[in-house]
Amino acid sequence: MFNNQIINLKSITKISLVAFMFIGVQINETYAQEEVKEEVKEKKEKKEKKEKKEDGKIHKSGKEGEVAKYRRSSLHTMIIEDAKLPKIDLILETFNAAPVPDKYNDHTIENKMITIAPADTSAEAVAAEAEKSKKEKKAEDKDMSPEISQFFADNKVANKMMGKWFNRSEQGGFNMDLIGERGIYDASAQDAAAANSTERGEAMLADAGEELIGNSFVVVHHTKFVSNEVAAKAAYTIAVAATAKLPGMAQKAAQAGAKKVYEKARQGYSVWTTAYLYQLQFTDSISAVFYQNMWMDDSNIDAAKKEMFDNTDLFQLKLLGFQKAKALVTGLSKDSQDEGAIVKKATIKSIEAVYAKLQRKFEAFRTKTPLVSVDPMGAKIGLKEGVEKGDKYEVLEKQIDADGKVKWKRKGVLVVDKKNIWDNVSEEDEVDEDGNPVKKQDITFTHFKGKGKYYPGMLLRQIN
Repeated sequence: MFNNQIINLKSITKISLVAFMFIGVQINETYAQEEVKEEVKEKKEKKEKKEKKEDGKIHKSGKEGEVAKYRRSSLHTMIIEDAKLPKIDLILETFNAAPVPDKYNDHTIENKMITIAPADTSAEAVAAEAEKSKKEKKAEDKDMSPEISQFFADNKVANKMMGKWFNRSEQGGFNMDLIGERGIYDASAQDAAAANSTERGEAMLADAGEELIGNSFVVVHHTKFVSNEVAAKAAYTIAVAATAKLPGMAQKAAQAGAKKVYEKARQGYSVWTTAYLYQLQFTDSISAVFYQNMWMDDSNIDAAKKEMFDNTDLFQLKLLGFQKAKALVTGLSKDSQDEGAIVKKATIKSIEAVYAKLQRKFEAFRTKTPLVSVDPMGAKIGLKEGVEKGDKYEVLEKQIDADGKVKWKRKGVLVVDKKNIWDNVSEEDEVDEDGNPVKKQDITFTHFKGKGKYYPGMLLRQIN
């Protein structure tokens, strides 16, 4: 009899754990399926990349050749404001306070919020919605890019990003100061442009366009924020119901076990973020139209040119794609952090995770980082940037050409040392799900392996 109670108790404990897992899986099922699909798609695309040449990719035939001059990409971040989102005020506050990742130039314009217009409730719209298939509705739920693109068009977001690049004044005048600062041009070139030399100005624009303006990005975050309490409570209810047929002592023990699991599982939040990546388009033809028809400085204001720039559809933001990331914060007792701190922590983790996935997925969005040490070889990137074992980085050396311009040449390839990946995510006082302190390695940068003559200041750029 006693042995049977022990067996039943073990069974109930298993039921409790399975119930918690089952409910969690059900809540995350849609997200997980989409994530698996994305991973399969990524693997397929990686395979295709080996067979097909893509713009901007360094191929085997060009390993020893010249690569593009290094200038940091520029980034503006936005978030979709969803009134139905729990803790929306705190999430927006956290997002607005979060700095632009330090590997990018901060290209923030005045508005970081995207407000999607409420649904059309007219009879015609309701009837049209009812005729849509479940598949169509599900696809619409996944993809917010049409609404985002419409917001960009209505609010001239691309125009505002261009205006920031050229330090547009309230009167509508432009100058080259920011391009000079970010492009590392010499003073004589800036002076020539400031003097309104058309020949020099056009040359400067051509030089800066693809690498500066053309490497401007907007990342739009769409966040779903879910308290773990919902899943944990449902699982606890199932587990308690499963103890009903147990005798007294065994029932109490089983319920106590389920309660313990519940108290641990209910702490914290899950943050699901979908991030849409857009790139500012700036081709030779766009440059020519802008410089010839809209350019003016504050000493020569033309109202017609100002109006043309304000209203033109010449400037566009192109959708490159999206990535999903999930941050789970659990195992936090009431005494460890207040609810506000947990919300902020989960939001930041989700944002950092999705940036890392965007960089891995989209080559144009990848950052470069300098070597900070050669013994051991290392750079200040780590788990926060999505560094993984097996990642490969090319090493670029700065060179000066005959015209005095900076160029970067590949000098070799390094591979991440899987035993020494910098944990720049975990906090000093962070604990794992069992309440134990997270063990961190005593390193301040990620180590790399490889052969070659390198020195601090050379750049690393991921190539896989």
